[in-house]
Amino acid sequence: MKEFVITTDTSCDMPKSYYENNQIGILSLSCLMDGETYNYYHDIPEKEFYGKVRAGAMPVTSQINPEEAKEVFEKYLKNGYSVLHLAFSSGLSGSYNSARIAAEELNSQYGEVRVTVIDTLCASMGEGLILYKAVQMKNAGKSMEEIAAWLEENKLHVCHNFTVDDLNHLYRGGRVSKATAVLGTMIGVKPVLHVNNEGKLINIAKVRGRKRSLVALVDRMGQQLENYKGTNDIVFISHGDSEEDARFVADLVKERFGIDNFMINYIGPVIGSHSGPGTIALFFMGEYR
Repeated sequence: MKEFVITTDTSCDMPKSYYENNQIGILSLSCLMDGETYNYYHDIPEKEFYGKVRAGAMPVTSQINPEEAKEVFEKYLKNGYSVLHLAFSSGLSGSYNSARIAAEELNSQYGEVRVTVIDTLCASMGEGLILYKAVQMKNAGKSMEEIAAWLEENKLHVCHNFTVDDLNHLYRGGRVSKATAVLGTMIGVKPVLHVNNEGKLINIAKVRGRKRSLVALVDRMGQQLENYKGTNDIVFISHGDSEEDARFVADLVKERFGIDNFMINYIGPVIGSHSGPGTIALFFMGEYR
C-alpha cells in the first residue's frame, strides 16, 4: 500500500493538538486585523480575537494561493508520500481551486506519488468532521483511494446547522441585507443557517431570541438524522467564544438522541471574521443537509 499523508486547511477549526497528534499537514488561510496578519504559524488566541471584534475590529481574510499549496504538498511528494488534501468548501472560498491547480501541476511532475484534492463542501468543524472520519479510516488501514472514494460518497451527509448572535457580521459578508441586519437586531431575530449541497451558507429560518435559536439547531438535527441515528459516534460543535451555549446545545443533543461524545472547539479567526462572536454551529452525519 502506498504511503500517504492527510492535509487540510485552517478553516476546519480543529484543535491544534489534533493536527499535531495525527500528523496532519496544514495549508493556512490568513486573517488581517489591526495591521497584523495572523495564520496557523502566527496565531492569535481565540478569546483575544473575539475581544477585538467585540471592541470594533473588522478583520479581513485571505485564501490560500496555488504557490502556497504547492509548497506544502511538494515537501511530502519529495519524501515519497502521496497527499490526500481535504479543502475548505469551494462555495465559500477559492482555496479549493488553488489546491487543485497546485495538485495538477505537481501530478504532472511526479510519478507514482500524487496529490488528490477533495472539495469537502464543508466549513468549520463540518470540515473537521470530514477530517476526523478520514483519520479514522487511515488508522484502520484504508488506502488513500478508499478514503477518497468514501469522502466523495458521504460528504453531503455532513450536516451543518448554524446560528449567529449578531446579524451585522453576516451583512458585512453579504449574507443578509443591511435592512435585515438592522431590523433583525432591533427585534432580536436570530437566523438559523446551514451549508447546502453546493457548499454555500444559506439562511433557512428565523427565530425570536437566542435560546430558541439554539433549540432550533437541535430540532433540525432531529429531522436530518433519520436513518443516521445510530451512526454518530461523535458530534462536533464550534462556537464564537460562547462555550456555555455550546454546552447547552451538547446537553440537549444528549437528552434527545442519547449521543454523549462531543468535540467542542472555538471557531477560528478565518470563519469567525465572517460569523462573529456568539456563533454556534452543530455538525453531525445525517440523511440530508
